[in-house]
Amino acid sequence: MTTFWDQARNFLWNLIHQPTLVDFIDIAIIAFLIYQLVLITKQTRAMQVLKGLAIIIVASYLSEVIGLRGLNWLLRSILNNGMIVLLILFQPELKKALEQIGRSTHLERAEMHDESERIVEEITQCLLRLSKRRVGALIVFEEKTGLKDICETGTAIDSVISAPLLENIFEPNTPLHDGAVIIRQDRVAAAACVLPLCESDISRDLGTRHRAGLGVSENTDATVLIVSEETGIISMAKGGRLTRHMDAESIRKLLRGMYHEEHTKLWNLLHRQAAAPAKGGKQHDE
Repeated sequence: MTTFWDQARNFLWNLIHQPTLVDFIDIAIIAFLIYQLVLITKQTRAMQVLKGLAIIIVASYLSEVIGLRGLNWLLRSILNNGMIVLLILFQPELKKALEQIGRSTHLERAEMHDESERIVEEITQCLLRLSKRRVGALIVFEEKTGLKDICETGTAIDSVISAPLLENIFEPNTPLHDGAVIIRQDRVAAAACVLPLCESDISRDLGTRHRAGLGVSENTDATVLIVSEETGIISMAKGGRLTRHMDAESIRKLLRGMYHEEHTKLWNLLHRQAAAPAKGGKQHDE
């Protein structure tokens, strides 16, 4: 451990007093590796162990500086012998990490496409079934403008998108059915959210859900899908304009335009170093 701290001191001294291009490249590589390690271990048991390991390393350094020899010996023993224990305890996480490193980029892109199609189909089937049963629904898709303030008016969900979940949320006489569902990328962020109502005059045939959907689309760039409780008609609100009588094909076209574009942008962002939603149906200006 003493050798490790000596090397660390020499590295920092050279970086401060004799910085070179190689030093900055070295730092960038280390930062990238640490970032990838955090991503892989995020929301797993390994993340808690990494936090504990970081605390022990800092405590070991401080004990050496202060001169607490007994404590320093104990912490160095834990660090020297604990690595083997960690390898045994976190064999599943290590296996997953190695699989991610060795996975081909083509396979990753195919998995992104499959996940987009799954989300599109789950939402489409949910809306069609709710429409057939004439169950009202209001789904808001967050885009560039954040909807955190609106999410805070409802109940946080943070769940994988699935048709059974959405149908259960909008089921009449359930705790979360009255309000809007906010979808952020590939997660159901919140339910039972309160939306601002449309300020302009609209048809009397349209109820509160349509007014709320138009209202949030006027104030943000969100896309809103609405199922009428009275008629079962599926509508879309975007930019303060309402598209009614959305069928299965137009819903899929709209959702694919959002999710395939979103995943393409994410893919390009992730691999840059390495290498108007569609509308269907009849338009009505309200």
